[in-house]
Amino acid sequence: MNEARDATRSGPLTDLRVIEMGQLLAGPFCGQLFADFGAEVIKVEQPGLGDPMREWGREKPHGKSLWWPVVARNKKSVEINAREPEGQALIRDLVRNADILLENFRPGTMERWGLDYATLRELNPRLIMVRVSGYGQTGPYASRAGYGAIGEAMGGLRYVVGDPSAPPSRMGISIGDTLAATFACLGALTALHHVQKTGRGQVVDSAIYEAVLAVMESLVTEYDQTGYVRERTGAILPNIAPSNVYPTRDGRFTLIAANQDTVFKRLATAMDRADLLADPRYITHTARGQHQTELDEIIAAWTRTLSADALAALMEQHGVPYGDIYRAPDMLADAHFKARHAIAEVLHPAFGSLKMQNVAPRLSDTPGSIVSCGPELGQHNREVFEGILKMERSTLSALMEKGIIGTLDKNAAEVPA
Repeated sequence: MNEARDATRSGPLTDLRVIEMGQLLAGPFCGQLFADFGAEVIKVEQPGLGDPMREWGREKPHGKSLWWPVVARNKKSVEINAREPEGQALIRDLVRNADILLENFRPGTMERWGLDYATLRELNPRLIMVRVSGYGQTGPYASRAGYGAIGEAMGGLRYVVGDPSAPPSRMGISIGDTLAATFACLGALTALHHVQKTGRGQVVDSAIYEAVLAVMESLVTEYDQTGYVRERTGAILPNIAPSNVYPTRDGRFTLIAANQDTVFKRLATAMDRADLLADPRYITHTARGQHQTELDEIIAAWTRTLSADALAALMEQHGVPYGDIYRAPDMLADAHFKARHAIAEVLHPAFGSLKMQNVAPRLSDTPGSIVSCGPELGQHNREVFEGILKMERSTLSALMEKGIIGTLDKNAAEVPA
């Protein structure tokens, strides 16, 4: 581990240096998690081009991505052409004083660049190398190109998402990438504990399809033991009732989860339907599951008579779990979000005040924080080359002329008043 280098960073990981060589989402999201909790994350990008995430996103005010400020927050950007031997030598120099090297290229890429773990471990025996890929570093599919969507499909998630009358659906976010990144971060912190005990680093191999598989509950075991294959079920969980999305009089939808016996009693009381508690079709959890469709119809007929606000008040009064289906404007207006500062405001050179999700989870004594949005390409070239690597200006000038590194005098634009 390294001593904290930047007084603006805070959190439990300020003594860690992470070299991030990933791009797009799986690797960079892992880097974001480290940076959120204070690690010094130095993102290596191709000179003049940078991470494609700088261009991603549907909405682009000022011609800039709104995704990049989030996924690259708290990081430093340095331009190094890792495809050339001189650039690879710079990566090896950075690794000598790093705790973690993070990459999500296709397996074999780092080996072709002379940046395989065996070589890097000779330079730094404590180094942890985090490798995120579609299929993992071994096995017959390892060399295949793999994106998050493919991992979601192979890991079993795509098949069970959506309405049963329609083809398998996307989740609406890149969940395969972020799951693999989260497991990669977990693996790195676990490996870091091992380093503290033994002084020896290791490789963390996080495959997207395996990260998805890891959260698939008992899906495989159900088939193994009973031959049952889970299918798409839309808004419900089969045999768990009532737990569904119900319409309101004003055209909104509220999720009500009252499948537990005691909670269902409270829901029936709120509905003024004591008869449901005496009906053998609904008196037990198993019975309600067997008559799920008709029970949902009864509840939906009742919720349609109430506004969403009136329904929420009744559920609150009777202690029944409920929730609106939030969109971004609902999150920004919600009192609970505000009280817990779930949405952070961060200054951005082009956008001024920029709202984004805050750091999670919350630590009571050493919380993470957001100190900066995603950096401009090469914004930290001078700091890294001159400050960390202690390189001479003549050497840097020669590397700039060859296109191995970016120019030194790159600064973020001023934040608008």
